[in-house]
Amino acid sequence: MAGEKGGKAKKKWSKAKTREKLDNAVLFDKATYEKVCKEVPSMKMITPCILSERFKVSASLARAVMRDLEAKGQIRSVIRHNKLYVCTRGGK
Repeated sequence: MAGEKGGKAKKKWSKAKTREKLDNAVLFDKATYEKVCKEVPSMKMITPCILSERFKVSASLARAVMRDLEAKGQIRSVIRHNKLYVCTRGGK
């Protein structure tokens, strides 16, 4: 250990990568709601995350519209769990 100078080397902390803040809507306007009601029943797999990304709405709003469309019979639930909510096209 003759070549080392000083003690232990200090760990240099890397800067954490931050995600940019999404500016998703928390209420539907008429045009967005009509677009959702028209497009969603034809989608093969429907999750709150997919709706949130595609229509730029919050996940809670996406879950609400999924419940609404399921009640109308336009989509049907595949998995319904408190953490996972997956639907598919077509009624019962």
